[in-house]
Amino acid sequence: MTMRRGCLPALLAGLLLLGALGWVLGGWYLSGPLKASTAFVVPDGSSLSSVAAKLEAEGAVDSASAFRWRARIFAGGAPIKAGEFMLPKGASPAKILSIIQGDEILRRFVTIPEGMPSIMVYERLMAHPGLTGGIAVPPEGSILPDTYEIQRGESRQAVLLRMQAAMQRTLAEAWEKRAPGIAVRTPQEALALAAIVEKETGKPEERRIVAGLYSNRLRQGIMLQADPTIIYPITKGKPLGRRIRQSEIQAVNDYNTYSMLGLPKGPITNPGRASIEAVLNPAQTDALYMVADGTGGHLFATTLEQHNANVERWYTIRKQRGDF
Repeated sequence: MTMRRGCLPALLAGLLLLGALGWVLGGWYLSGPLKASTAFVVPDGSSLSSVAAKLEAEGAVDSASAFRWRARIFAGGAPIKAGEFMLPKGASPAKILSIIQGDEILRRFVTIPEGMPSIMVYERLMAHPGLTGGIAVPPEGSILPDTYEIQRGESRQAVLLRMQAAMQRTLAEAWEKRAPGIAVRTPQEALALAAIVEKETGKPEERRIVAGLYSNRLRQGIMLQADPTIIYPITKGKPLGRRIRQSEIQAVNDYNTYSMLGLPKGPITNPGRASIEAVLNPAQTDALYMVADGTGGHLFATTLEQHNANVERWYTIRKQRGDF
């Protein structure tokens, strides 16, 4: 019996389809590259993409991108859980995902990023399914940003007290090592200025320069004019989501350093160790002004004339971007 000419392409297409299906299924359910059982940590707040990249980097899967798209096809919308998990030798991608979505957690963690305001710390702790009980929103600046190990069923109040004790220890230790002649007079003033530094720059190499700039302004009786202090009374530290209004720049309150001399009445966020240390050992600089440079950093100036030129440059960058 002779096969019809039109059947051959259909057969080939079917074989190709079966081959592709086998490749997709095999890449999900067959053994993976792990040579031995391995502990794997999923940081708090991780996304599927970041976990996939971490799995590839640690040799648990061959390809982060393949793991990611297969997970989206086969695994539905179950969330990934934060904590430490044991991945068995040769675990398939399917097995790995089921483990990090399950309850077989060796250790659990909660992470407070640097610069997270207290209202968001409160929301993170209250949303954590492994903790129990309620808490009040903690005082701003009382939490040390870090990753904390927690126990399933532990009270949120106990976790919060550990975070606050860590800040108290860190601040006390840093205060003892402070440089002579700094602009802040007390640990609480250091915390208030560190919170401004934390919000003003995301570049580690800039922290001590920004701290030196604001220290210069404090000594010389110049308003700090830090934009995050305008936003804090409006949002309690959450992103504003829009440009600051002129009326908000002029608002008189205990935080807005555009309408008052000196430091705000307290911190505007929870600063990390690096920002606290920067304030207590600031760079020796003559800088009094700073403006964004378009790369995530800042241009610094010692005179108003230099600063105005830097501001014009920043406006030009923003116009090119279509900001206004």
